[in-house]
Formats: sequence, structure tokens, C-alpha cells
Amino acid sequence: MHTTTAPAPRTRRRRRIVYKGEASIRNTVVLALIAFNLLLLVIPVGIAFAGSFHNWNPLSGVYDPVGLDNYVRMVQDPRLLQSITNTTAFGVVVIVARVVIGLALALAIFSRATRFKTFFRALFYMPTVTPLVAVAYVWKMMYDPQVGAINAIFGLDVNWLFDTSFALPAIMLMTIWKDFGYAVILFLAGLYSLPEDVMEAAQMDGANAWQRFRRITFPLLRPMTIFVVITSLISYLQAFIQVLVLTKGGPGSSTFLLSYLIYDEAFVKYNFGYASAVAFALFVVTAVLTLLSFAATGMRIRRPGSSRTVRTEA
Repeated sequence: MHTTTAPAPRTRRRRRIVYKGEASIRNTVVLALIAFNLLLLVIPVGIAFAGSFHNWNPLSGVYDPVGLDNYVRMVQDPRLLQSITNTTAFGVVVIVARVVIGLALALAIFSRATRFKTFFRALFYMPTVTPLVAVAYVWKMMYDPQVGAINAIFGLDVNWLFDTSFALPAIMLMTIWKDFGYAVILFLAGLYSLPEDVMEAAQMDGANAWQRFRRITFPLLRPMTIFVVITSLISYLQAFIQVLVLTKGGPGSSTFLLSYLIYDEAFVKYNFGYASAVAFALFVVTAVLTLLSFAATGMRIRRPGSSRTVRTEA
């Protein structure tokens, strides 16, 4: 006896309703965005790139071609080397602190023992949405050696912003306080998306809290961790406002970061050609590091509880 099965009925595709004027609005928005990027991004970047090959001073009207002299000067500039060293130290310390503090606080808030979770999320995220200029001025008053709160609270006698040993760490501390809440919220989002069955199975198998974190939680949070590192890397390579408000690069040039060096060359010394060259070098470094960081998201990791390795994408 042969049985036949009726073919599944075809599902008719619904035609999307196109409202009158929708196409013109869409095209207008797209053209406006293209014009915006051309006028405020592409054209200024092109002008700056061309200016990096010139001795360029807008005040005196000088715009003389010098070839690669500005780029050769970068290799010989001791302030650039110090700025690179300062930027590297600043970025490494602040990014590591941001990830560690953010993950630790996210785990604490995520814990079932923690009450008032919404309050703590808002409390830790509040500095992130506060304008950086306002935060920098408040911290500048707190660092004051005479009436500052930090010396008064801890009984110290440190001239934070005028001592070469403490000025850059002071900027790091302020930046960590300002930005760690961003990592807290992102890690919390990652923790709430973890599969509960995997965690419960590990707990039933006798894994303690540290083993669950090291073998399950942290590997599953790898894409979120890489995302925090990438966004932090891009941000801190361009750090500028905190240096401008707190120290203006001093004492001496001990707190010069790359972005502040570009500002100093362009808007203090009006050497726009050299500043453009440094800016493009920073752009290339930022792009390369970002691409390498994105490539790291394709690393193979072992899924907890499985013998297979899977590729994860941030």
C-alpha cells in the first residue's frame, strides 16, 4: 500500500506596503548623510592629509611643500617618543583597570545576594554620562594640594598635578573613575545572556564559584571583553580633554599624550603640517590595532562542557 503526502502549501510572500513619499524621504536622508560625511569628515581629512606634506601655518599664510620632512621629523622628535610612552602606559593601565573593575562589579551586582540592582547599575553608570570637562574640573579641585579633598581625606601631602611622578597617574585615576561604569553595564548584559543550564550543570557537578568563573563565565564573556577592550583602545588613543583641563601636558611634557601633542603643535605653535603628520600616524596606528583586535574575536575557544571548539564573533 502506497501512501502519498500532499505537498506543503506554498506560503505567499507578503508584499511590503510602500507608502507615498517613502522613497523620496529615504533618498533625502541618505543624501544628507553622504553630504554630511563629505563636508565634515572626508574633505577635512583630505585637506589635513595634503597639509601633512607641507610647512603649513594658516596665520601667516605659509603653505610650502616639504615632501616627507614632517614624517621624518617625527622619528627625531623626543616629545613624540615621550608622548607615545605616556599614551601606551595610560592606555594599558586604564584599559586593564576598566575591564577588571567593571567585571568584578558586574559579577557582584549579578549575584543573587545583591539587592537594589537597579540602584547600583544607575550609580556606577552615572559618571559615564557626566560630561568629561565637568568631571575633570571637579577632580582638579580634589587634587589641589592646599584644599583638595584627596589629600585631606587620606592625610597626604602630594602635589598631584605638578609632580612628574604623580601627574600621569592622577589623570589615569580620574579616567578610570569616569569610565568603569560603561564596562559594568556591558558585562552585566553579557552575564544576563549566559545559558543558565550550563551554569546549573556545573554547579551540580561540584564546581565551586572560582571554577565556574574561570572555565565557564569568563570564556563565554570573551566577546564582550574584547568589545570593551576595542572601544577603550580607540577612545584612549585619542584621550585629550583630561590632559587639557588637569595639566595642559605638564609638568614639562610629562603628561603629553599623542592627541595633546597634536593640539599643541597645531593650535599653540600653529605648525599644522607637522600636527597633520602626527595625526595621520595616529590614525594608522589606531586602525591597525583595531583590526588586530577585531581579528582576535575570531580566536577559537572551547565551549564549556564540549570537546569541540567553536568560533566566536563579538
